[in-house]
Amino acid sequence: MIEVLVVDDHALVRAGFRMILDAQDDMAVVGEAEDGEQALRRTRELLPDVVLMDLHMPRADGVTATGAITAELPEVRVLALSTFDLDEYVVDALRAGASGFLPKDISPEELVEGVRVVHRGESAVAPRLLTRLIGTFVQASRPRHAIAPTALSELTDREREVLALIARGRSNAEISTTLHLAASTVKNHVTSLFAKIGARDRAQAVIAAYEAGLVTPGDR
Repeated sequence: MIEVLVVDDHALVRAGFRMILDAQDDMAVVGEAEDGEQALRRTRELLPDVVLMDLHMPRADGVTATGAITAELPEVRVLALSTFDLDEYVVDALRAGASGFLPKDISPEELVEGVRVVHRGESAVAPRLLTRLIGTFVQASRPRHAIAPTALSELTDREREVLALIARGRSNAEISTTLHLAASTVKNHVTSLFAKIGARDRAQAVIAAYEAGLVTPGDR
């Protein structure tokens, strides 16, 4: 059973998410919070598998809460929600450790799948949307947790190639085709480079590549 904490400052939105998630055989909403401070307290108390986190809230916002939760409780996955597709808060949330992002106008099916994806330890952001977000905002704002250039220097030439392709929105299957590598080899390269640059998932790896200048907006 995937245990979920729903965080949103609107009671009606929380009730809607609860109804959708509780209807699934493999999910249960174990609690709710209406701001970032309450989200951190409730996460400590309940230790949910996934926190569904609204980014725009009064008092402590979702970005601040995401950073606190992922730093203190790294086993808890945060799935960020925003009203806007292109929102610089989303990039900040991904930097802070969120495992994915969904716009609030998604279908119930997409919400449920997003929760399952981040629970599996994967990134719930469409690759093309992710690169569009990063390309729009990551170099226009001062990074909070920029990856040190020395971290990229530890990568092999092949790992740098793989990271650059990830940053351009390529899936593992597409990287396999482009570099003429076996799927298992690509997966090994991805695991290795994530460890070297300190990225927990694909979203943070993309941000690292842009912040280090390995790729720039407009690269294909």
